[in-house]
Amino acid sequence: MKLSIVIPVYQVEKTLARCLDSIASQSFRDWQGILVDDASRDGSAEICDRYVKADRRFQVVHLKKNSGLGAARNVGLQKARGQYVTFVDSDDYIAEDTFKTLFEILSTHPDYDLLEYPIYEHYGSKKIHLLRFPKKEYTHPMMYWLQGKAYEHSYACNKIYRREVFDEVKYAERRNFEDVAALPQIIRNCRVMATTDVGLYYYCYNPKGITETAKARDLNDLLNTHTRMLKQVMGFVKNRKNRKELDDLVAEYYAKVLNIQLDVYRAGGKPSKYFPMLPYRNTFKLKLLHLLGLKRLCQLHKIFHRSH
Repeated sequence: MKLSIVIPVYQVEKTLARCLDSIASQSFRDWQGILVDDASRDGSAEICDRYVKADRRFQVVHLKKNSGLGAARNVGLQKARGQYVTFVDSDDYIAEDTFKTLFEILSTHPDYDLLEYPIYEHYGSKKIHLLRFPKKEYTHPMMYWLQGKAYEHSYACNKIYRREVFDEVKYAERRNFEDVAALPQIIRNCRVMATTDVGLYYYCYNPKGITETAKARDLNDLLNTHTRMLKQVMGFVKNRKNRKELDDLVAEYYAKVLNIQLDVYRAGGKPSKYFPMLPYRNTFKLKLLHLLGLKRLCQLHKIFHRSH
């Protein structure tokens, strides 16, 4: 079997059929669909059972108690038997022929351990954005993280993984943004990561989803993931010959992490005592950080947003 598709399911009776139809109708046929029903209380469980009965490539695991998205992904991975694994969230869907075009690439590049493909972000909202990628290979996880800006699209979805990269990797349970925390662990197990400009994942806007309802605690978990990654990044660039080029990439990442810290504070959190003071001043906010300090910048940012 070529592909195992893990589909976490929770309270999605309005979108689940659309998701499963997009998978069942793929021209690529060699797949296993693993539905993990996370103790849904609406009609999702019945929909899962109906699709399993109609198409034997689907199977379902009904969890007895709600355990969260990370736990559902882990259960799906335990059931995966394919050479490769991918995730499709049950309120999203896949464009026609996506898996066929991706496996044409993988058949000619058997060395790829991870292949990332285009994604419509927040499809159905006012901030919809089509995220495209160049045809590019990365042979070091830090280059994929920095040059490929994986930190900006560290979704579990829109990627096909060789199953072995999940050896000794588990998604955090009872924690939001679990996919962001897992990706650095996954890419450390990859020899070659690649991006492509073919295929399409529809990441649909959900006003009740994790991103839209994130609280200070959730954002602080996200911040902690990135501050740990920043330390690894700085260790990577320290003695590299192309330090100047890498410094520009690190500065972009550092500015991104600073924005997360500002969001944490605005949502009711505190300035992190682990937030590093790095010598980058490439943006206005980074310049203010060095001028005012982290706490005063957080306070100023919160006041600014209150007035707008």
